[in-house]
Amino acid sequence: MSIIPVKSEGLGASEVAWFAPLCSDDYQYLGKPDGDLRSSWENTSRIIRKADELGFRNILCPSSYQVGQDTLTFVAGNAPLTSNINMLAAVRCGEMQPIMLARTIATLDHMLEGRLTINIISSDFPGEVADSNYRYQRSREVVEILKQIWNRDEISYQGEIYKFDTLPTDPARPYQQNGGPLLYFGGYSPAAIELCAQHCDVYLMWPETKDMLAERMKAVHERAKDYGRVLDYGLRVHVIVRDTEAEARDYAEHLVSQLDDEYGKAIRNRALDSTSLGVAHQARNRDEADDFGYVEPHLWTGVGRARSGCGAALVGSTDQVLSEIEAYQKMGINAFIFSGYPHLSECESFGKRVLPQLSTCSLPEVYGRVPSSTPNTPLGNGIRK
Repeated sequence: MSIIPVKSEGLGASEVAWFAPLCSDDYQYLGKPDGDLRSSWENTSRIIRKADELGFRNILCPSSYQVGQDTLTFVAGNAPLTSNINMLAAVRCGEMQPIMLARTIATLDHMLEGRLTINIISSDFPGEVADSNYRYQRSREVVEILKQIWNRDEISYQGEIYKFDTLPTDPARPYQQNGGPLLYFGGYSPAAIELCAQHCDVYLMWPETKDMLAERMKAVHERAKDYGRVLDYGLRVHVIVRDTEAEARDYAEHLVSQLDDEYGKAIRNRALDSTSLGVAHQARNRDEADDFGYVEPHLWTGVGRARSGCGAALVGSTDQVLSEIEAYQKMGINAFIFSGYPHLSECESFGKRVLPQLSTCSLPEVYGRVPSSTPNTPLGNGIRK
């Protein structure tokens, strides 16, 4: 039994996703750029195709202005190259005029035949330092406009930032029914939690101790309950899995063996969310870790020395990593976004060691947004052993 009610409670399966390093975040050694692993169409699309082949049910395609590729263009290009995997496209609210964004998302959703999910982002634009409440108000209005367009014949909207009168919505209807693509959201401030509780479907968290995650989930649940809503919860975390714990820990040390800490700091500071509350919590993890970087027995914070955002990895043998995932599932976490360095080889490592032992699902199918069509799906409910 989970610590709180969740939307997909009793399902007996989780959405297990991988990560596409669109933003120059792929390394043999953390913090040491590798030309072969740069953010290129060739490298990153290969990772998506491998994740699709191995049976991952979703893949996060992140967004950054300063480095990497355009997210929505990248997702569109991979639509005909993949068969089963969903794509979690990061959308920075305000970057595109909302009605144009709704049309773009709807077009992508049709290209993917319903395999599209959306990660709502509220960070600053380049050169912008906006008040947090303003940024989340902007995101709220974008989300409300998207939902109107996806579910009504016409839209009239009067917000603080956006105002529209009686516009037709038919060209922007998505492939997915009953509400359009699922909205995934992560944020730690009160304004962020309010937005997620009111409008989004999956609350994403970065790795912290289990007590901290449970506390965060309870806070979000209480706000969602005020709106008569029940959410699902997801964890974005790196992973290093090997046949033995010693091998996994050795590889963790190998990853940071050539890291220059000043360069790592520069990598962290270049991110547009580098001063966010969530990033501060990742830094606190590192401060509270033991001498080897572990804040829990299998949660290693060394990754955060060379990247902003998600800064910790599950490290252990196959059985140990499976036990950690089971513990998260018992808490009520039913969506996982894993990653590892380099992303292609670690996708294969996790995909062969751990993924076959998990019951997985596609949340859009579970939510009834698209019919179940996965060949290996029993009972037509999106679950695969």
